Amino acid sequence: MRILYLDLDTLRADHLGCYGYHRNTSPNIDRIAGQGVRFDNYYCSDAPCLPSRTALMTGRFGIHTGVVNHGGTCADPRIDGPNRGFRDSLSSTSLPATLKQAGLYTVFIGGFGERHSAWSFYAGFREIYDTGKGGMESAEDVTPTVLDWIARNARRDNWYLHVNYWDPHTPYRAPAEFGNPFENDPLSAWLTPEVLEEHRQHVGPHSARETWMYHGNDDPRWPRYPGEIRNMADLHRYIDGYDCGIRYMDEHIGQIFAALEQVGVMNDLAIIISADHGENLGELGLYGEHATADNITCRIPMIVRWPASRQGHVDRGLHYNLDLAPTLAELLGLPAKPRWDGESYAPVITRGADCGREYLVISQGCHVCQRSVRWGEWLYMRTYHDGYHLFPTEMLYNVAQDPHEQHNLAPARPDLCAQGLRYLTEWHDQMMATMPAGYTEDPLRIVLAEGGPFHARGALKNYVKHLEETGRGHAVPELKRRHPREFS
Repeated sequence: MRILYLDLDTLRADHLGCYGYHRNTSPNIDRIAGQGVRFDNYYCSDAPCLPSRTALMTGRFGIHTGVVNHGGTCADPRIDGPNRGFRDSLSSTSLPATLKQAGLYTVFIGGFGERHSAWSFYAGFREIYDTGKGGMESAEDVTPTVLDWIARNARRDNWYLHVNYWDPHTPYRAPAEFGNPFENDPLSAWLTPEVLEEHRQHVGPHSARETWMYHGNDDPRWPRYPGEIRNMADLHRYIDGYDCGIRYMDEHIGQIFAALEQVGVMNDLAIIISADHGENLGELGLYGEHATADNITCRIPMIVRWPASRQGHVDRGLHYNLDLAPTLAELLGLPAKPRWDGESYAPVITRGADCGREYLVISQGCHVCQRSVRWGEWLYMRTYHDGYHLFPTEMLYNVAQDPHEQHNLAPARPDLCAQGLRYLTEWHDQMMATMPAGYTEDPLRIVLAEGGPFHARGALKNYVKHLEETGRGHAVPELKRRHPREFS
C-alpha cells in the first residue's frame, strides 16, 4: 500500500476547477478528482493552521486537545498527565502512528511543524524533511526534496508520504517569472465596485484597507499582494495573486505525479488531497485571511483516490478533517481508537454510501473567538470575541443561496438561530462530558481569560489611531466599549 497526502495550506475548495471554479487553477488536482471521490461539505473542526492540523493528526476536537489558539496556553496540546505511560498517547493514536501500525513507512516533507513549534505534529513519522523556511516556502523549495525521495524510495511498498505546500497562503508568492495566466479572466460576479466600497468602510485586521492585518502598506517583496485594496484593479491583482499561488503549486504537483508515473507506481497509488483551512477573499469584509469560523475559512477540499474507490463520485455529506484517522484505519483494517472524536466515512470511498453527520460545529480561537454550526443549508455563527471586527453576537447565513455570506439573516430568523444554538449546546455538553482526565475547562474560555485570541492581543490602541487617520473613527467608541481591557 502506498499513500500520498498533499497537504495544501490555505486552499479554498471553490477556487479549484473540480469544485466549479471558472478559472483554470488546478488541472492536475482536477484529474485526480475525476478518478476518485470529491467531498463537497468537508470542514476543519478548528481553524486555522495549528488547531486544524492538530485536529487532523489527533482525530480530536480542539476542545479536547486544548489547541485552539496560535499562542498562549491553548497553542500547546494538553498532556496526558498522571495517566501517561512510558510513551504518551500520541505515540499510538496519532494519524501517522496509526499508519505505522498498518505497516506503512511514514514520511513528512514541509515546513509546518517549525512554523508553529508544533512538535506533536511529527508524532509517528519515521522520516521528517524540514524544508527550512517555517511556512514561507514556495513550491520550488519543497518539490526537489519530494522528487528526490520519490526517486530513491517510491518503488518500495508500504509507505505514506505527507507533502506540505504553502503557495496559496499569504503573501501570495508565485515567482514573478511565472507570470499571470489569469490577467484576462474576470473576477467572480459577486465582487463588484459597490461591494468593495462597502468593504473599505469595514474595520478590523485584514480588511480591504489593511490586508497586512493592521496596516495597508505595500511590501515590494510581494508584488502580488497589495497592502490596501483601493479599487477594482487592486482587487483583480489580489485575487490573481491567490489563484496564481494555486496554479503554480498545481504545476509542481504535476511534477510529482510525473515522477511517480516514471517509477511506475502512479496507477495503484492512493492519493489524498486536502487543506488545513480556506481563505476569505472578501467574505465578511476580510481579505487574505482565515480568521473566522465561517463557511469560507472552515470548508476545505477533500479528494480521495483509493484503490477500487468510486470514480468521479461526489459526496455531499457533512464531514470533519478529524474524521480522516478513523477512515484510514477502517480502510486499512485497523480498529478505531477510543480517544478519537472522528467518525469513519470509509463507506463513501468504497461504495458511495452516505454517512455524513447531522450537523458540524466549527471553531476559531486565533483571530476571533467563534463557534459555528453547519447543517442543511445553514451556517449559524456565534461570536465571543470579535477580533476588532465588530461582528454581532449572532450571524446566520444560507450558504446555498448566499455562498459569499453577504446577507446576515439572524435578525429575520430567530427560529433558525435558536436551532443552531440548540445544536451548539448539545455538542458542547457532549464535549465537556468527554473531556480528557484532569481537564474541566473549555480552552476557548481560557483564550478569553488570557486576553483574547493571539492575533488580537494588545493591538487595539495603535489600531484605533490608524482608524482615526483613515476616516473610520466612528467605530472607535464601540471598539472601546467591547474591549475595555485593551485601554486600561
